[in-house]
This record gives sequence, C-alpha cells and structure tokens, in this order.
Amino acid sequence: MEGSAMVKHQGKAMGGGAVYGLGLIGALVFYVQHAVGFGGFIVAVLKALVWPAFLVYDLLSFMA
Repeated sequence: MEGSAMVKHQGKAMGGGAVYGLGLIGALVFYVQHAVGFGGFIVAVLKALVWPAFLVYDLLSFMA
C-alpha cells in the first residue's frame, strides 16, 4: 500500500518540473540571443540554469 501512495505523490511533483523545463528553454533562448562571443554563450547557459533566482530577485525589487 505504501508504494502506491508514493507513485501518486511523484505524479503531482512532475508538473513543477515541466514548468521549470519550459522556463529553462525560454531563458536559454532569451539569454543566448543576447550573448556576444563564446564567453557570453557560457554566461547565458549559466544564467538560464538559475533563471528562478533572477525572477524572484526582480519581483522582490519591484515590490520594495
């Protein structure tokens, strides 16, 4: 019985992963379009990986 309960929780958690994945792709496209050179491309990939941090920072700055 415990195994089936765990499967139900895993299905609910996958929605957040999908949203993060789509955001990652969108952020990667956005940052790569603005990148100049190979170093800019590397920075763009790193920024795309941590896009939620930029989003929260900007939202908190807007609210302050």
